[in-house]
Amino acid sequence: MNKETSYYQEIRVSMLCMSVLLLFFPAAVSAQDGDVTTKPNAEDVANELANPNTSLGFLAFPFDYISYDGDLSDADHQDAWKLSFQPSFPYPLAKDTNFFLRPLIPVILDQPVLGEEGFDSKGVDLGDISFDAAVGKSFSSGWELIGGVVGTLPTATDDDLGLDQWLLGPELFVGRQTSWGFLGALFSHQWDVAGEDNFDTSITGGQYFYTINLPDAWQIQAQPTWSYDHEADSDNALSLPLGVGVAKTVVFGSIPWKFSLQYWYYIVSPDDFGPDYQIRFQVAPVVPLPW
Repeated sequence: MNKETSYYQEIRVSMLCMSVLLLFFPAAVSAQDGDVTTKPNAEDVANELANPNTSLGFLAFPFDYISYDGDLSDADHQDAWKLSFQPSFPYPLAKDTNFFLRPLIPVILDQPVLGEEGFDSKGVDLGDISFDAAVGKSFSSGWELIGGVVGTLPTATDDDLGLDQWLLGPELFVGRQTSWGFLGALFSHQWDVAGEDNFDTSITGGQYFYTINLPDAWQIQAQPTWSYDHEADSDNALSLPLGVGVAKTVVFGSIPWKFSLQYWYYIVSPDDFGPDYQIRFQVAPVVPLPW
């Protein structure tokens, strides 16, 4: 093993350790603060967290496993693992109106990348960090709107795991709170505005949301992500999954924690190489807002 390889392995191990620390840090906070505030109701918290315009602050840790398929040789034997971190600290502007600035920080644990000699495995590395900055408004009718901008930063520590471009564009969310749960859809579009100029990027994407409330803070819900790459040929442009999942909110001490497990099956995926199905396990402790 040469010194350069050893150096990069040390960096990857350090990043993995940092990811684990991020995952368990909220537990230490809850243990310290658990006896100083009133214990919240788990069902009320679960209902509030189903609302994208929630006024609650939380730290989301999605952990994803992705299995791939496609026409390329050995495509159906590829899979990926990713751990992400997405904090949300809404800032109230008025009654039922909040401002959000939410980064999504991905740590690529294992990712197949196509090279000259076939697929190679990459990781542990930092991926491109994405973010959205938006304002949300909830109405007395149950409807809500969120509008703002989305972007992606060229932060990947391996060139094969990022675009090396700065992306920016608009986003719009429309949803409705009901007596039994929540329904909604998010739409966004990003263009490259700086960085690598050997290719163009133009991607429409989004999520659809649904939540069905059950007794004892259980929920049936999913928030699958989809995308359409306008620069790809039509056979490789669209990724569209159907998602189903279950969530449970519990209160440890005074800190609510939401645990969820989702399965996404891709009914449309790029023909050459794309996701076949995805499993997401997420932990999200609710934390006090800093203001």
